[in-house]
Amino acid sequence: MNSVRHQLIRSLFDEYIEMYAARDDRLTEHFSENFSGFTGGGDFLVNNREDWIAITRQDFAQISERLRIEMLDISLQDIADDVVIVTAFFHIHLPFNDAILSNETARLVLTYRLEGDRWMIVSSTISIPYTLVQDGEVYPLRGLYERNRELEKLVEERTHELEMSNRKLQTLSNTDGLTGIANRRSFDLQLTQEWNHALRIGMPLSLIILDVDLFKHYNDHYGHLAGDVCLKTLAKALVHAERRSGRHVARYGGEEFVLLLPGAAQQETLETAKHIQQEIWALKLPHEFTEPGIVTVSLGVATIVPSRQYEPEELVRRADLALYRAKHLGRNCVQTPED
Repeated sequence: MNSVRHQLIRSLFDEYIEMYAARDDRLTEHFSENFSGFTGGGDFLVNNREDWIAITRQDFAQISERLRIEMLDISLQDIADDVVIVTAFFHIHLPFNDAILSNETARLVLTYRLEGDRWMIVSSTISIPYTLVQDGEVYPLRGLYERNRELEKLVEERTHELEMSNRKLQTLSNTDGLTGIANRRSFDLQLTQEWNHALRIGMPLSLIILDVDLFKHYNDHYGHLAGDVCLKTLAKALVHAERRSGRHVARYGGEEFVLLLPGAAQQETLETAKHIQQEIWALKLPHEFTEPGIVTVSLGVATIVPSRQYEPEELVRRADLALYRAKHLGRNCVQTPED
């Protein structure tokens, strides 16, 4: 095929595609009186020009806004001096959100014949792998809208399921597997948040660290399963004793528990620690190796008004020092780092 004929055939096709995409009614002037063709969404042969014009105008009326044609491949055939054929493969992008039809590949075969001094379309066959259209449609828009609604509903359901799964995963990652209360990771996050809040408003922040006295002896004597039950019982008692809003109970590690008290001054924190101590005494969990013969705890208490001079770990350091003093002084007591 020489370049002149190539340019001619390509220009005929480009003109057709531009008018079709622009929904230009002048396209109907290019259909031959001897026209025949198959519609893309239908299942019948159209064998006269007027019917094809009616279908084309129905197409334009159904979707009046401009389409975007994404060309994938094109074949130009010079059949005879007065006959040429164009075969094209492309995606049709409708003027609204469409993740279905835009991914389907359409095939268009146009046959032109020179009639007098004009090239006229004598045959048009478009193949689009859509489901059959409903009455009054060229594109299956009603089915498309229904499928889009189904997809939106599915996406919404899956998004909700994902959010629920993420929340469960977040909860699991912040929960101690044995006791069911917050874990060390959760405590570290809460400490940072409460420290920054207290820093902004200038209020005190207090921490109680408690350690089960002689817990290794307990495990060795009663067994590790009994030790697990003991820790779970203590965790439940701590949560029950400190259900006030804004206070955070967590298992710090091993037999250590922590209680973070935003806004609590030292005296209030000391009273809270003594109340916790009494609650644990009231459980009367047998422990042969402590002086009273029941499970007891040592408690370290620290209070600080956060400042930019310190990091949040300073509060933990002070409470840990107080806990060391409580153990050094014989256990089963409450101490502060300043005593």
